[in-house]
Amino acid sequence: MARSKAEIITFKADQSLLEALEGIGNRSEFIRQAVLSALDGTCPLCAGSGTLTVQQRKHWAEMAADHSVQECDSCHERRLVCARSGGRRPRR
Repeated sequence: MARSKAEIITFKADQSLLEALEGIGNRSEFIRQAVLSALDGTCPLCAGSGTLTVQQRKHWAEMAADHSVQECDSCHERRLVCARSGGRRPRR
């Protein structure tokens, strides 16, 4: 199996970010993990852009007909609830 060569990616950081990273031992690894964590939490519909295209809005409208955004009673985070399931959590 061929190994993929690592690429170097650079970005600009303002003074406050530089100061916040000052005490981190392995900044490269910290930044890699932070980026991977952020990508894991990215909205699957807008891919983290924060906006929907015209077509995505149409798809969302179709889904929203049977779903709503509600606050979870136990953790108080927002979640999608399917009206067809009566808001029950799926069995695991």
